[in-house]
Amino acid sequence: MDREQLADFLRIRRERLRPSDVGLPAGLRRRTPGLRREEVAALATMSTDYYTRLEQGRGPRPSRPVLTGLARALRLSTAERDHLFRLAGEQPAPPPGPPAHVRTGVLRMLTRLDVPGLVLDAKYDVLAWNPLAAALLTDFSAVPSRERNLLRLRFLTGTNQRELFGEQATKDFARQVAADLRAATSKYPDDPSIAALVTDLTTGSEEFAQIWSLHEVATQETLCQTIHHPVVGRIDVVCEILLIPERDQRVVLYTADPGSPSDQSLRLLEVVGTQSLAPS
Repeated sequence: MDREQLADFLRIRRERLRPSDVGLPAGLRRRTPGLRREEVAALATMSTDYYTRLEQGRGPRPSRPVLTGLARALRLSTAERDHLFRLAGEQPAPPPGPPAHVRTGVLRMLTRLDVPGLVLDAKYDVLAWNPLAAALLTDFSAVPSRERNLLRLRFLTGTNQRELFGEQATKDFARQVAADLRAATSKYPDDPSIAALVTDLTTGSEEFAQIWSLHEVATQETLCQTIHHPVVGRIDVVCEILLIPERDQRVVLYTADPGSPSDQSLRLLEVVGTQSLAPS
């Protein structure tokens, strides 16, 4: 535990916050910037005396629940929270869940792409998509937000992905995404949305339950190779996956060899009809 650095870090982060950042009234008698020590202590559900000793470098080594409370009270980012734990001599706490917010720059990039693209989080929620992705895969805007998940679409809905991707590719996809979801459960053990997804899949799909029982763990690198589109026919695509590590998100781009029949089919999708970009 680095008491001096921990004390400085807590003080600087406390002074950085405004009362309005945490839903507190500003008041008229604030002589120093940021929150008061007693306010941080209350937000972190600890005594003011204990917090004061931590900020003065005199406190005992804080427990993991105390550090989690401090991270929440001080509105720390993931990197800042990990740093707080390390200063206290602890391994960083597991993140609470995969972020659902897509950066504005990523959304802007999607709208300007001339290939189908979508953004997935660690549990395969479709967070955003561009018009060509909607035309190629499915009209995500017509799918309830809770169901905009590739695993739910694969195992729990009436979407006939075997017709779209083919029998073997669909089976391979099922094994791969189940293994990827298993990795997500380890990374986000306290996320209720992932736990609910696993419960829904195992109780609603015998196929998924059988795959899940294999305890396979992997990170998927490809999503598909051939798409049998009901309007434009067969499209051979390469799925490029661009990682956004700090948000544990991936941008999936469906491309084809320039000038190939598949490339011409993708261009035809622009005429067939598309849906507007829409974040979840």
